Amino acid sequence: MLRGLDAASDSDLLALVIGGARGRGGETVARELIDHFGDLPGVGNAAAEEYMFFDGVGRAASLRIKAAFELGRRSVTVVRERVIRTARSPADVAALMTPEMGELDREHFKAILLNTKNGILRIVTVAVGSLNAALVHPRELFKAAVAASAAGVILVHNHPTGNPEPSAEDAELTTRFARCGELLGIELVDHIVIGGARWVSMRERGVIGS
Repeated sequence: MLRGLDAASDSDLLALVIGGARGRGGETVARELIDHFGDLPGVGNAAAEEYMFFDGVGRAASLRIKAAFELGRRSVTVVRERVIRTARSPADVAALMTPEMGELDREHFKAILLNTKNGILRIVTVAVGSLNAALVHPRELFKAAVAASAAGVILVHNHPTGNPEPSAEDAELTTRFARCGELLGIELVDHIVIGGARWVSMRERGVIGS
């Protein structure tokens, strides 16, 4: 309280979330978690069940840890959405989504739903897959777009490998979604592939609008 939380170390902050850990100090458990998973993002990306392998961490403590990271993620997302209300370019989309998706250890497929002026209506998760694939069906995307009365959609998905280079399957999927959008009158504005801190725009590559 006297020093302020900005003066606390990563392990100090994590220890506050963990609290008492079945007779062990929260500081000890926090250091063990960070050492094991490498850093705070590594801890945050781990499953709640993985925390419970550490002596002193029960179900309640593991859920508190996941809740803390989820609150932080949501807070950052809300702030970014306020700052970037209009998707003016692929760089805007990358700036909005890379902090959230660049370090995910599973492939996530998200859709940014746009109004007629490219203003962001909602960001929805369409699919979550395995380490290297997410099964995506057009109906899941366009169901959300129709419900939001969206005029356009930007697809965004990540490559957990850190390499954003689109695969042949990515290009095929993009073409398929663009055709579905034409039939429904909902434009596929772009498809951004994120890998780590890097990204690729399928429109800039000529896959959309070619």
